[in-house]
Amino acid sequence: MIKILDTTDYQKWDDFVNNHHDATFFHLSGWKEVIERSFGHKTYYLYVENNGAITAILPLAHIKSALFGNALTSLSFCVYGGIVGSDQESMQLLDKRACELAEELGVDYLELRNRTRQTPDRPFKDLYVTFRKTLDTDVEKNMQAIPRKQRAMIRKGIAAGLQSHLDSNVERFYQAYSESVRNLGTPVFSKKYFQMLKEIFQDQCEILTVEKDGQLISSVMSFYFKDEVLPYYGGGTDLARAVQGNDFMYWEVMRRAVENGVKVFDYGRSKIGTGSYSFKKHWGFEPEPLFYEFHLVKAEALPDINPLNPKYQLFIAAWKKLPLAMSQFVGPWLSKDLG
Repeated sequence: MIKILDTTDYQKWDDFVNNHHDATFFHLSGWKEVIERSFGHKTYYLYVENNGAITAILPLAHIKSALFGNALTSLSFCVYGGIVGSDQESMQLLDKRACELAEELGVDYLELRNRTRQTPDRPFKDLYVTFRKTLDTDVEKNMQAIPRKQRAMIRKGIAAGLQSHLDSNVERFYQAYSESVRNLGTPVFSKKYFQMLKEIFQDQCEILTVEKDGQLISSVMSFYFKDEVLPYYGGGTDLARAVQGNDFMYWEVMRRAVENGVKVFDYGRSKIGTGSYSFKKHWGFEPEPLFYEFHLVKAEALPDINPLNPKYQLFIAAWKKLPLAMSQFVGPWLSKDLG
């Protein structure tokens, strides 16, 4: 039987996520609250139940935007998603229902953000890869595993006297993050979104901030799930480049994670051919393809909403010139539909 998740079954859903090897942090029920309360989008958290036990899940978010189209996605604002199940029959039931729901809602397309290929005959985008690596239990061995040139960047940050601290609120993080994102020509998310992440994922969301002589250098919001750490949102101020603030910051996340027994460092999604792709390669991480599969409804071709699309270049160039305060004010209005 296919059901829609409500608050009374959050724990049952999360127990399934925590115990299934293919489930990710982004399958947790908390994202339903985050997406609905931060952005106002409708979500459909579907699951199959047999004899009182969940056998498959599929979190979906519906974003209808005049600028960026109409889509049903698993999962918006997340790098991973898609159907997770304990048997093929349950998974196929959810896949069929998701396609039906996409038709009923009249969306342009249904997008399933899988880490592995699930439906070979379905079109997919090969735009993204992810970077994941198993960590050694010895901190120094992880340092030595980083290629020499990148290791030198980290040591430069250490020599500059950079220090890292864990922040209990998003204030310094938001300043560093929004400045960095503005400089890339991308609309910033609202502060409310990050406050919501910190509130809902209290025990799994951590903010590490780097400073020098009391000055903000860089900051990153990371998620902890099972035996993994995912540094997910981050950025640096103008001061970061001179002292390798971002390099030091990610090393500090890795170092602290190892000391806390974390086994996997998930560097997250990057677009092939971008600066972040090259940055992660320099750390010795190897790219793994992501299979974002599509069921086209009203759309006749796969969507191309990404900064590499030439039609967005003028917008990006103009956005980089915005005063930071203006980008923080206008950005959330645009970014809420860029799931």
